[in-house]
Amino acid sequence: MSRGRLPPLVTGISLNEGVGWTKVTIRGENLGTGPADLIGLSICGHNCLLTAEWMSASKIVRRVGPAKNNKGEIIVTTKSGGDGTSTVSFKLLKSEKIGILDQSAVWVDEMNYYDMRTDRNKGISPLSLRPTNPLGIDIDKWKDLEGLFKSMSGDFTSENFSATWYLIENHSATSFDQLKTAANNLRKQANKKNEGSLAYVKGGLSTFFEAQDALSAIHQRLEVDGTEKVEGSMTQKLENDLNRASVTADTLFQEVLGRKDKADSTRNALSVLQRFKFLFNLPLNIERNIQKGDYDVVINDYEKAKSLFGNTEVQVFKKVYAEVETRIDALRSLLLDKLLETPSTLHDQKRYIRYLSELQAPGDPAWQCIGAQHKWILQLMQNCKENYVEGQKGNDIQPSPISLLSQSASLKRGSSFQSTRDNTWHFKGPQQVTIVENLTEVVISQLPNFWKLWISYVNGSLFSETGEKSGQVEKSKKNARQRQNDFRKMIQEVMLSLMKLIRGALLPFSLSEVELKQYGGWEIKSELSGQWLTQVIHTVRVSYEALTALEIPNDLLQVMQDLILDLRVCCLMVTLQQTSEDVKRLAEKADWVVDNEGITTLPSQFEHCIVQTLESLQEPMECKPGEVNIFQQERTQDQVCELCVGIMKVFINCLEQLSTKTDGDLDTSHLSSDIASPDLFSNIPEDFCPTPEQRLLIILSNCQYLEKHTFISLAEHFEKHGFHGTEKITQVSVESLRDLDQRQFETYIELKADPIVGSLEPGIYAGYFDWKDCLLPTGVRNYLKEALVNIISVHAEVFTVSKELVPRVLSRIVEAVAEEMSRLMQCVSSFSKNGALQVQ
Repeated sequence: MSRGRLPPLVTGISLNEGVGWTKVTIRGENLGTGPADLIGLSICGHNCLLTAEWMSASKIVRRVGPAKNNKGEIIVTTKSGGDGTSTVSFKLLKSEKIGILDQSAVWVDEMNYYDMRTDRNKGISPLSLRPTNPLGIDIDKWKDLEGLFKSMSGDFTSENFSATWYLIENHSATSFDQLKTAANNLRKQANKKNEGSLAYVKGGLSTFFEAQDALSAIHQRLEVDGTEKVEGSMTQKLENDLNRASVTADTLFQEVLGRKDKADSTRNALSVLQRFKFLFNLPLNIERNIQKGDYDVVINDYEKAKSLFGNTEVQVFKKVYAEVETRIDALRSLLLDKLLETPSTLHDQKRYIRYLSELQAPGDPAWQCIGAQHKWILQLMQNCKENYVEGQKGNDIQPSPISLLSQSASLKRGSSFQSTRDNTWHFKGPQQVTIVENLTEVVISQLPNFWKLWISYVNGSLFSETGEKSGQVEKSKKNARQRQNDFRKMIQEVMLSLMKLIRGALLPFSLSEVELKQYGGWEIKSELSGQWLTQVIHTVRVSYEALTALEIPNDLLQVMQDLILDLRVCCLMVTLQQTSEDVKRLAEKADWVVDNEGITTLPSQFEHCIVQTLESLQEPMECKPGEVNIFQQERTQDQVCELCVGIMKVFINCLEQLSTKTDGDLDTSHLSSDIASPDLFSNIPEDFCPTPEQRLLIILSNCQYLEKHTFISLAEHFEKHGFHGTEKITQVSVESLRDLDQRQFETYIELKADPIVGSLEPGIYAGYFDWKDCLLPTGVRNYLKEALVNIISVHAEVFTVSKELVPRVLSRIVEAVAEEMSRLMQCVSSFSKNGALQVQ
C-alpha cells in the first residue's frame, strides 16, 4: 500500500481539554492530501467537520462542539485513507455561563438579558455601557456560593443583587486599603452618572464653539452680499423647502410610524409577559394544584413569587400578586379545616401543620389541632357509652365509634388501631365488659397519636427547614412551655373520663350522684362474675402498659392505677361471694358413697372448689409494675378474712343440713356406688339412702378428715396465693367444725346409747327378779346379752363407716352402759349370796 493510502493517525492535540467551542490543534500523520480529501472529523463523538481548517497532512485546526461524551478520541476520516485512529483523547469540561461584560478566552454561551430598548427614540440602555469591573481593582474569583445565598445573585445587574455575595466571590482576598480605593471608584462613577448630558456637552464644548463660529461667518458673508435682504433668498427658500419636506415626510410616515410604535409596544408587552409568565400564570396554577392536592408545589411557587414580587412597586405586578394572596388565604382556610377535621392520621396532621407554618398562617395551628383531637377523643368515649346504654334499653343499636373508626378511610395510614372483630362481637359478653373494651380501644387507638403530636409540638419537629430559619421552631417551643399545664389538664381529663365511664359501668357505687348522671345510666340486672371482672382487669392493664410505653408521666396515669386496684378488690370480693354460693350447692351433689376411710367426695369437692377459686384470683391478685398489694388496706384484709371464714362456715352448715335431712328431702338422682371400695354400700341399689345414724357417722368421719387434712391443705393454698389472716381463717373454721362434730357425735351417741341403756333396767327386773332371793346363777342374763349384741351392732356399723371412729363411739356407749349399771346396782338395797354372784 502507498503512503497516501494509509489511514489517518492522530498523535497529538493541543489543548487536550476545554469547554465547548474551544479552538484546538490536531497533529498526526496522513491527515489528508488537501481540504477536499478531509471528509470527516469527530471529537468525543461530535461531528466537527464544519469548523475544521486543514493546514497540512500533519495539522488540522478546529473548534470543539457540544459533545455528548465528557471524554473521547479524535477520529479523522479521509477519502484516501478512510477512518483513522487516535492515540490521544480530549476531555470536555462543563461550560460556565458568563455575563455579557465578562471577558473569556474561549467561545462561550452568553446569558440572555432582557432588552431594555423599549423606545425607538431612546438610545442603548446604560446596562451595555457598564464596566465589567465596577470597583476597578483586581478580581479574585470564589465559586460555589449559591448554597450560602439562596434566591440571591452576585451579578450586579440582577434584581436580587447581593453585595456580600459579589465581594466574597470576586474580592475575598482583597485588602482593606484596596476596598477603600474601590469605594472611591464607585463614587467617581456615580458622580459621572449624575452629571449626565451636561458632562457630554462639557466634553465637546470646543466643537460647539467651532460650529457656532462657522454659522456666524456664513451669516455675515450673506449679509455683506445683500442676499438675505432680498425676498426669496437662498436661505429663505432652503428653510421653506426643508419645512415642506418635513411636513410631507410626517404626513407620509405618520401612519407607518404609528403602527411601528404600536408594534413596539405590543412586542415589549409580550416580552414582559414572557419574562414574567410565572407570576401571571400563578393564580391559575395555584387553583389547579390545590384541586390535585399538590400543596407542596403551591407553597414553593408562593414562596418564589413572594421573594420576587412581594415588595414590587409595579401596579400590574401588585394586582396579580394580590390575587395570588387571595388564593393563598383560601388555601390557609382549607388546610386549617382539614387539620381540624376528625378522624385524621398523625401523618396528615403533621403535614397540614407544616403547610400552615410555611404559609405563615395566623394563630397556632398545632395547638388548635391538639385541642380538636382532645375534644374528639372525649366525644368518642361519650358516644360509645351512650350507644350501649341505648342498646340496653332495647333501642336500635347504632354502629359503635370503634367500628366507624375502623371503616374510616382516613385511618388507612398512621393509626395504631386496627379492629379484627366482626360486627356482632359485642353481643358475646355482658355489655358492661364490651363497653370497657371499646372505651380502652378508643383511648389506645387515639391517645398515642395525640401524645406524639404533643411531643412533636414540643421539640419543634412539626416544622420544615423554612420554619427553622423563620424562628417558628423556637416560637413553638416557647408556646409549648407555656401550654404544658393546659396539655396536662387535657390528658387528665381524658383519663378521668375513661376511668369514670368504666366505674359507671362496673363500680357505680364509687361515683357521686352528680357523676352518675353523666357517666352512669346502666341498668345493672345482675352483678358481673369474677371471670368477667378478671377479663376487665386484664383489658385495663393492657391499656395501662400501652400508655406507659408512651412515657406519659405516672402521675397522669394514677387514676388508672386506682381503678385497677378497685377492680381487683371488687373481683376478689365477688369471686369469694360466688364461691360461697357454689359451696352451698355442694349439698345437692352429696352421693353418700364412702371410701375405705369413711370419707365421701364432699371434702374433695369443697377443696377443689376453693383451689379453683384461688387459681381464678391469681391474675387479679398479682401485683404488676406500679400496682400495690391488694391486702395493703386493713379494711380489705378484714373483709376477705370474713368472706373466707364465711365460706368455711357455709360448708360446715351444709354438712349439718345433710345430717338432718329426711329421706324425702335428699336428691338421690345422682347417687352411685363405688365398686372399688368394699364398704357397706358397695352392693346397695342406686336409690338407697343411708339411715340418719349412718349419715351422722359419715358426717363425723368427714369432719375428722376436714380438720386433719382439708383445712390444713387449704391454709397452705391461701398462703401460697398471698392471702393474709390464714391462721385466723383456719382457727375459726376448725372451731366451727369441732362444734359441729361434737353436736353430731352427741346426737349419734344419744341415738345409739339411749336404747341400750333404756333396756337395762327392764331387763334386770324381768320376771320379777329379786336380788335378795334368787337362784344360783347359771350364766349371764338375757338383758346383758341383748346389750352386748346391741353394742356389737354399733361397733359393726361404726367400723363399716370409719375405723377411726370405733374407739371414740364405743367408749362413750360402754361408758353410758356402765354408768347405768352402776346406778342400777346402787339402787339395790341388799344382795343375797346368789345375787352377789349374779352381779359379778
